Amino acid sequence: MDCLFCKIIAGEIPSTKVYEDDMVYAFNDINPVAPVHILIIPKKHISSAAEISSENSAVISHIFEVAAKLAKEKELDNGFRIVTNCGEDAGQSVHHLHFHLIGGRFLGLKMVEE
Repeated sequence: MDCLFCKIIAGEIPSTKVYEDDMVYAFNDINPVAPVHILIIPKKHISSAAEISSENSAVISHIFEVAAKLAKEKELDNGFRIVTNCGEDAGQSVHHLHFHLIGGRFLGLKMVEE
C-alpha cells in the first residue's frame, strides 16, 4: 500500500511522535496551524470517516480518549478543536483516517472559510 500515514507508522518516513500504543499513533503536524497541532491516526488503515463501521469503531472512541489525554498534557485548558476531513470536497489529502488535535490559541468561531 502506498499510504503516507502507513509508512509513518511503519517508521519508513520520519515523524515527531507524541504518543503511541497498540491502536493509534500520534505525531506533530509538519504544517501546524496552531501552537499545538497533533495528528492522531489508527494503526489499522481506514481510508476515511466514511469507512467507520461496527467492526472498527472501537478505535474511534480510543482516538478521542487519546486526544483528551494529549490535550491535558499540552495544557489546552482553554479549549481545543478535533477535526477530521472526509473526502476531496472536505479537503482530505491523505486517505488514511486521521484526526487533527488543534489548540494553544484562540481558533475563532467559524469552522469553514466563506
